[in-house]
Amino acid sequence: MRILVIQDYLRNGGTERQAVLLTQAFRKAGHDAILLTFRPGGILARKLDGIEHRALQPFDMGLDWFAPGLISTAARLAPDIVLCMGRAANRHAAALQRRLPRAAVIATVRTDKPQPWGVQRSLHRARHVVANSHEAKKRLIALHGALAERITVIHNSLAFPPDAGGESRNETLRTQQGAGAGCVVLLCVAMFRSEKGQRMLIEIAARLPRECDWQLWLAGDGPTLAGSKTLASGLSIAERVKFMGFHPDPRPLYRAADVAVLASQNESLSNFLIEAQAHGLPVVAADATGVGECFVPDESGILIARGDAAGFRSAVERLLADAALRARMGARAREHAAAHFAPDWQAGAYLELFARLGSDKV
Repeated sequence: MRILVIQDYLRNGGTERQAVLLTQAFRKAGHDAILLTFRPGGILARKLDGIEHRALQPFDMGLDWFAPGLISTAARLAPDIVLCMGRAANRHAAALQRRLPRAAVIATVRTDKPQPWGVQRSLHRARHVVANSHEAKKRLIALHGALAERITVIHNSLAFPPDAGGESRNETLRTQQGAGAGCVVLLCVAMFRSEKGQRMLIEIAARLPRECDWQLWLAGDGPTLAGSKTLASGLSIAERVKFMGFHPDPRPLYRAADVAVLASQNESLSNFLIEAQAHGLPVVAADATGVGECFVPDESGILIARGDAAGFRSAVERLLADAALRARMGARAREHAAAHFAPDWQAGAYLELFARLGSDKV
């Protein structure tokens, strides 16, 4: 099959990494896969490992939405499958399907945020839709009942699987941050945006027992970072809340932490929680869309009702106090991640869908 994967820009985001991983996997499976982006360059452009990559803008104009010649370029490439990754690409799925009637154009939904009109139109006119969680599929059906028969759920795969032979505890990083042997490190890796819930995590941390030895590590960058630092200082826990900055590869953080925490209000499927599970971290997370599919509630983590700060704090305190429970949940976490989020499984699920859509062509 000739497979065209479309993404606006190769920034270091979860959807972008999934686009690169899938293109690599399709090529590895023997298919003619091409990655087409609107903008040239981007952090992930350095990690394409032999992928055929084309960009529509002659130089980086800094415009994520500008896709000059997209339809004509796609027509010249004559793909059997077009996979639209990300909101900007999904806006064009309807036009691509109209121009390429013999191809199967697939729109994707990887967020529970409201979709703009152009994306909603594409969801109805593309040949098929892939959602990355069952909760996201339910939400789509509730909003667009006509899509029910044209939605397939394929979970994200691990973008950062554990390093082979590199699973030893990262004592160097812990020492740098003043986390001794008995310190329980709570970790959240996410962009600093209001919906990601770092403010709630800081407020919860301020109410944790001061006699317990814990730290909260917040990794990432974004518009709410400065306010989060101010909040931690104002609550007198600045010495316990560590702002770790942006990490293009978060695996050293996972190997240094003890518990993954996420208070996000908007998700579809959390790459952070999947990766944390693969590294053996038990989870405490708010019940945003798809979050409960990232781990096994009450076995590899604890799922908390969205907005329940008291319940979240109680769950964290439970894990702080019980090393045996952390170890038991962590072992189950590794098992769950290996069984459900392996990259080969995800690529196989897409290729099976592509073959089925190809056989359905009229």
